[in-house]
Amino acid sequence: MELSRRTVLRGGLGVGASLALGACGRTSLDAAAGEPVRLTYWSWLKGLDKVTDIWNAKNPHVQVETVWIKSGNQGGYQKLFSALASGGGPDLAHVELRQASAFMMVDGLVDMTQYGADAVTDRFEASVLNQVTFNGGVYGLPQDSGPTAFFYRTDVMEAIGAEPPATWEDWAAVAREYRAADRYLECFPIADGGYFCAYAMQAGANWFQIDGDSWVIDMTDDATLEVAAFFDRAIDENLVNVSISPFSPGWFAAAGTGQLGAITSASWADELIKGVGGTEGLWRVAPMPRWTGGFGSAQLGGSTVATMSSSRHPQEATDFAMWMTTDPEAIDAQILHCGIGWSPVSDYIGTPRLQPSEFFGGQNYNTEVFVPAAQQQNPNWSWAPTTQQVFNVLSDGFRTKLTDGVPLVDSCRAAQDATVRMLKNKGLNVRAA
Repeated sequence: MELSRRTVLRGGLGVGASLALGACGRTSLDAAAGEPVRLTYWSWLKGLDKVTDIWNAKNPHVQVETVWIKSGNQGGYQKLFSALASGGGPDLAHVELRQASAFMMVDGLVDMTQYGADAVTDRFEASVLNQVTFNGGVYGLPQDSGPTAFFYRTDVMEAIGAEPPATWEDWAAVAREYRAADRYLECFPIADGGYFCAYAMQAGANWFQIDGDSWVIDMTDDATLEVAAFFDRAIDENLVNVSISPFSPGWFAAAGTGQLGAITSASWADELIKGVGGTEGLWRVAPMPRWTGGFGSAQLGGSTVATMSSSRHPQEATDFAMWMTTDPEAIDAQILHCGIGWSPVSDYIGTPRLQPSEFFGGQNYNTEVFVPAAQQQNPNWSWAPTTQQVFNVLSDGFRTKLTDGVPLVDSCRAAQDATVRMLKNKGLNVRAA
C-alpha cells in the first residue's frame, strides 16, 4: 500500500506514519560475491573511528566507515537533509532524539524493528525509547541521553551556610542567600529554550502529543506556566544571572571565581565542569530540585544511531546500531573516546562511570544521583517535527522579558500559537490543547 506524501502529512505523525508500512518490504541489497558490505556512518562525535575499529575487527563481512560532519544545528542536519533530497546519504547517522520526527517528515528514517531491533528495545529506558517510537515502529536506537541534576561548588555553598535545595522553592531561598553575599546561585539561559523545556518536562508538561490523526500542542498547561511564573519571579528579584549562558566563556569565568555557585544541567555537564580551573575536588552533584508535582529529573539532550532510508543495507546497518548502543564494550569505548552522554541502556551505565570521581571530591555521583535520575523521567514526553524552531521562538520571546518586561508566561502562550502555525504550514493536522 502506498500513501502520497500529502495524504500522510494530514495525519498527526507526518510521513513517519507511513514508514511502518513501507519498511516491511525492504531488504538489504547483497554486496558483490566475496566482498564485505560497506556502511557509512555520519556523526559529529570525535573519536568515533576508534569505536568502529572494534566492530570492524570483529565483523570483516560488514565494515563501517565513519564520516565526520558538523554538529546538527551547525550544519550537520542541513547536510543530511540535502543528501536525502538528492537521493543520497549515509547508511547510518547521528540524529538527536528531538530531531527524529523532523527526519521522518522527509522519509529519512527506517523503522528499525523491521530489521530485528525489537530484540534490544527492552534494554533501553522506556522514557527515552518512547521519544523515537511511532505507530509501534522505532526510528533510531538511543545512543545517549541527558538526565539532569544539580551541580554545585561545596566551598561556596558552605561559605553561604546553605544546603543543596531539595525543591525549587528551596532553590529560590538559597538563591536569595547567594545574592545577599553578592553572588549568583545559577544563570538562567534566556537564549536556550532547551533548559526551560527541561524544567517544564520535569514539572509534568507534555508540549507535543498525538491524538488520533492530529498533533496537540500544549505549552500553556499548569506545569509549564508554573515553571514560567517561577522564573519570572526569579528574574524580577534578580536571583539569576541572565547575562551569561551555560558553559560560555563568561560562565567558566564566573564559576571559577565563585561568583556563580551551581548549575542545573545534564549528566554530560560533568566533563565540561572539569574545565573550570582551580576547582578540582570542590564540586558535588545532588538531585535536581523538584516542583510540587511532576518527576524527579528531566532530560537535556540525547541522541540516536539511526538507520537512514538511503541505506542499501538496512539490515547490516541496524545490526551495527544494535551493537553500538547496547554492547558493553561499545558503550565503554564511546565513553572513553567520544565522551557520550548517559547510556540509555537501563542495566549498563559503563565501566568508567562506576568509580568515584576525584574531581568531584570522591563522590560516586553517577550511581548515587544519575542512575535514579534516569529512572525518574517524564514517561510521556515526545518531540514535534519543528522542535528547534519552537526553541528559537521561545528564546526570542524570553529576550523580550529583558528588553520590554514581557513575562515568560506570555511568551509561552505566544510560542504555543506560533507552533500551531508552524505545523499547519507543513500540512499537518494540529490543534492547541
